Amino acid sequence: METQNLQAFIQVAEDRSFSLAAEKLHLTQPAVSKRIALLEQQLDCQLFDRIGRHIGLTEAGEALMPHAKSVIQQLSMARQAVRDLSGQVAGDLRLATSHHIGLHRLPPVLSRFSRACPQVQIDIEFMDSEQAYDLITHGKVELAVVTLAPDGDPSIITRPVWPDPLDVMVARDHPLARLNPCPLAALAEHPAVLPGLNTYTGQIVKRLFDQHRLDLQVSMATNYLETIRMMASVGLGWTVLPRSMCDHTLLPLSVEGIRIERTLGVIYHRGRSLSRAAQAFIEELGYEAS
Repeated sequence: METQNLQAFIQVAEDRSFSLAAEKLHLTQPAVSKRIALLEQQLDCQLFDRIGRHIGLTEAGEALMPHAKSVIQQLSMARQAVRDLSGQVAGDLRLATSHHIGLHRLPPVLSRFSRACPQVQIDIEFMDSEQAYDLITHGKVELAVVTLAPDGDPSIITRPVWPDPLDVMVARDHPLARLNPCPLAALAEHPAVLPGLNTYTGQIVKRLFDQHRLDLQVSMATNYLETIRMMASVGLGWTVLPRSMCDHTLLPLSVEGIRIERTLGVIYHRGRSLSRAAQAFIEELGYEAS
């Protein structure tokens, strides 16, 4: 059974599209279709249902998926193990991170790492921290530098790197600007512009309001912190942002009895054997990989 055929199968299943899978695999669509056909011929079963434009896994496809992923992951680990015998820190390192961390925290780390390990090719993907957790869980990236989840996952190792204090901020002409310190109840009387409540930062704020039995009015939500800063600066609502993002357009508010903070750090799967490149990157962040 060709591993290339298994890779094509996994990609089509994840994208639910032969054309998208072909694009990501740098192949033509007929080439991807041929690989799937060969795999179906070898297994003597149909792996996909094709109904109009909808593509979904059959029962046989669902059964094959975890084994296909395991084969591909084991092959990747085998290649890495052989490369590691040379003693060099080299090869590819696939890293996921958020836009905020990539802009404000990672540059000096990446600079030091690239000087220390020039043979490592880093592939950085920018995404929400929640998406990065999902990729780590499914073995699609080796490391992620993200906002750490409020609730831990026993299958994921987390290493805190940076405390990230959060402040309530408003435009300088916002009605709340006259209340400093500001009661939390006063925030509940005004609309907020926040990260989505499905994000870890949004969850931190929502829990705070729930604990005090207050309603949280969210007029607008986006996961792009720079956009949130702009919307808050023109008076569209109060917000919660990392303290490092406060500028002359915003006024930080002291909220009585409240301290909000999140933690940024590196995560990786407990069951994954890390490459030398990943171990070196973790050490650059101040930890020894375990």
